[in-house]
Amino acid sequence: MTNHVVLYEPLMPANTGNIARTCAGTNTVLDLIEPLGFQLDDRHMKRAGLDYWEKVEIHRHDDLAAFLKTLGPNSEMYLISKFSSTSYTDISYTDKAKDYYFVFGKETTGLPETFMREYYDRNLRIPMSDNIRAFNLSNSVAIVLFEALRQQNFPHLETSHHYANDKLKDDYNRPGRYERDLGEEK
Repeated sequence: MTNHVVLYEPLMPANTGNIARTCAGTNTVLDLIEPLGFQLDDRHMKRAGLDYWEKVEIHRHDDLAAFLKTLGPNSEMYLISKFSSTSYTDISYTDKAKDYYFVFGKETTGLPETFMREYYDRNLRIPMSDNIRAFNLSNSVAIVLFEALRQQNFPHLETSHHYANDKLKDDYNRPGRYERDLGEEK
């Protein structure tokens, strides 16, 4: 089972850099559908991804049709769109024989309408109020991806780690550490 984050014609380098960092931290493949609104060596994108670029498996596709040709019989593709009525939490992402592809649209216009209609039953929504037009792309990716990872029991990810300067062990974890006298009379 492999998770893929698919970005359709992303425009903003900082979003793609943040998403690449999320992909590096979760062992998720990043698929980029061209044209991109920036160069992959853009300094803003590199800064957002920090020094994690070599840890991200990136697949570039000339266009949407080229991407679709890479999907195999064990591929489960989901389109994330505010126009769907099915929540991303209503789907199971736990079949170990499947590879999951989460397709996110361009920051300004989303996914092409014809594509969304062709895969109507594959459209998923992140619930939100009507106070905003849409969530930030990198936040949307994290929301959906971590639901899939949670359902998959966080495969190949550390759910606990101890650091040399761990803030939650030894002296930091002593009882009464956060208790303080607020000057109240007894």
